[in-house]
Amino acid sequence: MITRITGIINRVLDEEVRLQVGPIEHQVLVPEFVRRILQHRHGEEVTLHTSEYIEGNPAQSKFVPRLIGFLHEIELDFFELFCTVDKVGVRKAMKALVRPINEIADAIQRQDSKWLTSLPGVGPATADQVVATLRRKVTRFAYADTAAANGEAAPAATAAADSNLIEDAYRGLISVGLSPLEARERLDKVLVGGKTFDSVQEIIMAVFQQ
Repeated sequence: MITRITGIINRVLDEEVRLQVGPIEHQVLVPEFVRRILQHRHGEEVTLHTSEYIEGNPAQSKFVPRLIGFLHEIELDFFELFCTVDKVGVRKAMKALVRPINEIADAIQRQDSKWLTSLPGVGPATADQVVATLRRKVTRFAYADTAAANGEAAPAATAAADSNLIEDAYRGLISVGLSPLEARERLDKVLVGGKTFDSVQEIIMAVFQQ
C-alpha cells in the first residue's frame, strides 16, 4: 500500500493532481480544499500522504486502483474517520471536503448539522448521522490549525494531551458557563505551550490560572 508519494506537480485538474515521480506520472485524487492549495504550485515538488482504494463495477468486472492524497497526515486521518459514517463512502467524503478539516470538525463538535448541510452531497439526514457518529471523536481535528491545510507545519498543540482528555475538558468548560468559542480559545492557549497533561482537572486548572 502506498502511504506517501513525493513528486513534481505537472497538472492540477478538477479532482486530481498529476505528479511526476521519475519517469512515471501518477494520478492522485484530492478533495477540493487540497486542490485549491496545489493549483498554485505547478512545477513544485510536493509530498502527499495517501490512501488507496479500488473503484469499479463488479457487474462489469472492471476495477481501477485509486490514490487519494492530502498535504498532512492529520487530514488523511480525518478523511478516513469521515468515511466510517454509515452511507458515507470514499467518493461522497471526497466531494464533501471542500473546507479545511478543522472547520468541518468544529461544526461536528458543535453539533451544527445545518452548517454541515452546506457541504456538497451532505443532506440533513447525513449531517445528523455525521454528528451522531463523530461528535466525540473529532476534538484533535477541530484543534488542527488552518496552517496545516495551507501547506505549513501543523502545530504541536494537540500533542500536549490525549484527545479524550481535551474533549472532556472542553465540555467541562462549557458546563461551567464558557461559550464554545471561549472554551476553545482558552484551551488553545494552554495546549500550545506543549506541557503534558494527565487529567481533565489539570487542564481545567491550567485554563483558569491563565
